[in-house]
Amino acid sequence: MIFAARMFLEPAYKSQRSGWIEVICGSMFSGKTEELIRRLKRARIANQKVEIFKPSKDTRYDERKVVSHDENALLSKPILSSKELLAIQEDTEVVGIDEAQFFDVQLPEICQELAVKGKRIIIAGLDMDFRGQPFGPMPALMAVAEYITKVHAICPHCGNLATHSYRLSEENETIVLGEKDKYEPRCRLCFTMGAILQFK
Repeated sequence: MIFAARMFLEPAYKSQRSGWIEVICGSMFSGKTEELIRRLKRARIANQKVEIFKPSKDTRYDERKVVSHDENALLSKPILSSKELLAIQEDTEVVGIDEAQFFDVQLPEICQELAVKGKRIIIAGLDMDFRGQPFGPMPALMAVAEYITKVHAICPHCGNLATHSYRLSEENETIVLGEKDKYEPRCRLCFTMGAILQFK
């Protein structure tokens, strides 16, 4: 089976009267932040004013930078609440938000408010938690977004597309920060097989 990947290209509508919302979602290690950084860099190449935000609780790679697993990075502003997004500069044209699943439930409403003001909002986040359940405000964000891109990792056990983030540790909290030491991407079937695959 052949899967064709389509690169997201910025839409351009002559009659566009407002901004819009783009959501990049998927499992861990699927390239969400990498795609977010790619789009934000393209906006800067187009001489657009860009502001980038991340939840202050995400300190895995850097306290202030948005960093992909491939170590590409952009300077960002860590914030505690989605309401802080309303303080962006008036001439900002593009707003980037990473790790959106960690934000509060007001994030979709805030993003819609900014879009109505003409801002292009680009959001990246996990669509499911380690239990395989919808994560934080992500379902609501996808419901109100004009554009949704689902990216995939590769399951290390079978080589199929990975859609789930399997937690390798025994912690039960919904939010546990970690990388390959605590998580691995898995396809649907390997995810349901659970810990038995760790002993192969």
